[in-house]
Amino acid sequence: MKPGIHPDYHPVVFRDAATGSEFLTRSTINSDKTVEWSDGNTYPLVVVEVSSESHPFWTGEQRLMDTAGRVERFQRRYAQGYR
Repeated sequence: MKPGIHPDYHPVVFRDAATGSEFLTRSTINSDKTVEWSDGNTYPLVVVEVSSESHPFWTGEQRLMDTAGRVERFQRRYAQGYR
């Protein structure tokens, strides 16, 4: 690899805004916020909106959608054109 052309790859803590869970990994992202980790070191902190701890695909929770209301609203809106 050529020296001087790659970004700094360093440890970073990511925190899920919804659940508050944190995990330490490596990234090129920079942050002004810091957090002290369990090993006693201080790492940059990046707060994310969704992670595997809160995403419906990974948690198995699904949102209920009012599909019946949507269908009725569609039929009311466009029923006039089909008569």
